[in-house]
Amino acid sequence: MAPQEARTIRLNVRPERRRRGSREDVDLARLAKALAHPARVAILRLLLTRGDCICGDIVDRLPWAQATVSQHLKVLKEAGWIQGEIDGPRVCYCAQPEAGRKFTALLKELTPGQERSGT
Repeated sequence: MAPQEARTIRLNVRPERRRRGSREDVDLARLAKALAHPARVAILRLLLTRGDCICGDIVDRLPWAQATVSQHLKVLKEAGWIQGEIDGPRVCYCAQPEAGRKFTALLKELTPGQERSGT
């Protein structure tokens, strides 16, 4: 075979092994991954305590730069932990309590003796 010829390798993977997991497993992983950094936990805790905040208020209360806080807010928002609402030139963020309830319910399913709720 010439060095520049491309070879196609086909893997015989059963369709059931290609699945990413159940919807509940994917949701739990997404929510947990967003909390996998202490800064994001601190931001979420602040929003739960204060109700809502603009990014500048969060930066004033926590020891991270504005760019760092913005990046963590983006991750939390994409995972569904928080919501951002445009307020003129600023964005006002607030926690989404439903995400916490869902996370708790999904996590309980990993506890021995708990039945799957179909959340």
